[in-house]
Amino acid sequence: MTSRTTPPRLLDTQLLIWMAFAPEQLPSKLIPDLEDRQQRFFVSVVSLWEAAIKRSLNRPVFQFDAAELRQQLQREGFEELPIRAEHCLAVQNLPWHHKDPFDRLLIAQAQQEQIQLLSCDQSLSQYGACVTLLRR
Repeated sequence: MTSRTTPPRLLDTQLLIWMAFAPEQLPSKLIPDLEDRQQRFFVSVVSLWEAAIKRSLNRPVFQFDAAELRQQLQREGFEELPIRAEHCLAVQNLPWHHKDPFDRLLIAQAQQEQIQLLSCDQSLSQYGACVTLLRR
């Protein structure tokens, strides 16, 4: 078990999808923390929005209803992080290391809320201390 003092964390969209629908894909290092109900994890509304958009575009990885993703994450105890104006405005100050608008907004949220964004996407490492990269 990890310590109760572990700061809250935000999972990127890919990790959330694995959490809900393909837990065998999750990085093994993350699993004990996810199973520890004393840990705080967030799902950003950004990820739900991304899932809804990509589902409507029939993207292969998004063959599920975004509401189903939300329900599964709520059952797992994830807290929702809404999109605030401050998050949107912070995007304009991010360097262009990464072009994906959903990821950029997740990074801005992590910075503004002072929480860690967890991801397996190596391209996000350039955003510094607010991103924790996980290996699969």
